[in-house]
Amino acid sequence: QVQLVESGGGLVQPGGSLRLSCSASGIILVHHSVGWFRQAPGKERKEILSIITSDGNTDSADSVKGRFTISRDNAENTVYLHMNNLKSEDTAAYYCAAGSKYGTGSKWGLIVNYRGQGTQVTVSS
Repeated sequence: QVQLVESGGGLVQPGGSLRLSCSASGIILVHHSVGWFRQAPGKERKEILSIITSDGNTDSADSVKGRFTISRDNAENTVYLHMNNLKSEDTAAYYCAAGSKYGTGSKWGLIVNYRGQGTQVTVSS
């Protein structure tokens, strides 16, 4: 059974940092593209933030570029999202997902095969 479990969310002040973790069992993350999404309060659409492919290439959405970084620890079978300079508009439920990347350049996404349950990030003073 495949499970993706996110952790590391919480309450942080504006300008602060968090590191989210996406730990997997039942699959080997390096064999998949893995992405981080978020769903802001009251919004139905999930926004894809960052992605890392099996060969280690990464992409990030313009909304988080320069502030969020995705990385992977193959030995731990875990993908991380390092978030710096957090803003109130970053408040959302954050999810990781594994699947296949599509697209190139500025237009890309993830065909999701597996998804975690999410972790809440609240940015507030």
